[in-house]
Amino acid sequence: SHAASPRWPCNIVYDVLDAMIAFPSDNDNATFEALCNALVRRTVFVTGAVDMDGCPEADRGEVAFIGRSNVGKSSLVNMLTNRKSLAFTSKTPGKTQQFNYFAVNDKPDLERQIRFGDDVAGSADRDAFYIVDLPGFGFAKVPQQQRQHWSDFMDEYLRLRPNLRVVFHLIDARHGPTEEDGRIMRKVGTILGGEGTMNHAKYVVVLTKGDKNVKNASSKNPGTVARAVEEQLRQTMEQNGVGYAPVVLTSSETRLGRDEVWKYLKLAAAR
Repeated sequence: SHAASPRWPCNIVYDVLDAMIAFPSDNDNATFEALCNALVRRTVFVTGAVDMDGCPEADRGEVAFIGRSNVGKSSLVNMLTNRKSLAFTSKTPGKTQQFNYFAVNDKPDLERQIRFGDDVAGSADRDAFYIVDLPGFGFAKVPQQQRQHWSDFMDEYLRLRPNLRVVFHLIDARHGPTEEDGRIMRKVGTILGGEGTMNHAKYVVVLTKGDKNVKNASSKNPGTVARAVEEQLRQTMEQNGVGYAPVVLTSSETRLGRDEVWKYLKLAAAR
């Protein structure tokens, strides 16, 4: 855990992370948490954007998380950042009605500046980045007009946000992709890498709640996905032009897949 001390340069911490991914059997929670605390030193909610004008200045990398309402997005983000309540967790699915921006490793007193308007000295760390929590889709109570607005905003965001590094698409490992997931895949497959797109964002499919597919999930038996669900997922991805994308199985309960997701998350922090 000394290697993960916040005083160590970030490139060394990332080297340790790469080693953990290469030798997963040697990992333990204490080491990962120390590592996580070195990589994510400060987090603060910055703004909720409802259109492109509301997004913060594109002065650092950012990663976006998208998925159905109640797919476990908030829990996953909290697990990855080793925070108890970074993302807005809600008992009502679909409560995220804007693109919620969280600054990671920004200047130490940024929260005071945002809350009270104080002019705080200092600057963001070299490995600062944004985590963007996109509105949960597929929740019936949201009016059609609102859904259309989100869809249009997302199209613009994927195409025009120059600092977007990774789009994480979360899908429930118990059920596999829904029709709406297929539409998101098609959207991503069409826009990312397409003509006129201002970024080179990577698309990663994240299967959540893998622990729910095993009895008495534990670190020795952290989670799985049924072969039929996996086949259906691969087929849906192929049909919608994203067959190339990596798939990571995760669980916010057993912490399955966190090292693997960080492999992509760090693309936003790299300068």
